[in-house]
Amino acid sequence: MLYRDGLILVIDKPAGLAVHAGPSKAPNLEECFDALRYGLPRPPALAHRLDADTSGVLVLGRHPKALRKLGRLFSGRGTEKIYWAVVHGAPPKDEGVFDWPLLKLNTKSGWSVKVSDKGQPAATRYRVRGRTPDMTWLELRPETGRTHQIRVHCAHAGCPVVGDRLYGKVEPGRPLHLHSRAIVLPLSTTRPPIEVEAPPPPHMLEALQACGYVSPAP
Repeated sequence: MLYRDGLILVIDKPAGLAVHAGPSKAPNLEECFDALRYGLPRPPALAHRLDADTSGVLVLGRHPKALRKLGRLFSGRGTEKIYWAVVHGAPPKDEGVFDWPLLKLNTKSGWSVKVSDKGQPAATRYRVRGRTPDMTWLELRPETGRTHQIRVHCAHAGCPVVGDRLYGKVEPGRPLHLHSRAIVLPLSTTRPPIEVEAPPPPHMLEALQACGYVSPAP
């Protein structure tokens, strides 16, 4: 648990765990929500989504009124989401915006997303935080919430996320190096926004440290 108040819970989702049930019947995060009531009559519910392979900050609404409020924030631009990624190669500049439209494709073998003029507008701000000769640590701030947005934008820019088996290189045994680092939620007009961050997951630490990340002192 990263944060809790009367409206919301913010948890640190582990990589590799889907947020809700899928066709595979694999374990999912929603199965655990009943243990997160903290005295309320019903379990919390998802206010937004993260890919199964993405770790980090995930917001839950504790009751219907909270979920409606969060829905309005997430459907507009009321929230600020900050992600960290380690990518192969590097983007064209040290900071900028990926603004290619994205189209979701459904096929017999599954679905994926690609850059297409027929797609929906999508924008991701990025900034280089550190690098090695062949990898880059990026901070990314999506301004829209398209499916797989960061992963597809990075791949299209020539710097796919490390461990991205769908849009990048197949790297057996290497998890996706994409982490929902922080979120800013302006839930009140009379109080400062709620800011919550999640520490990087263990599987990303080696690559992050190679790129210059220094773990905080215990």
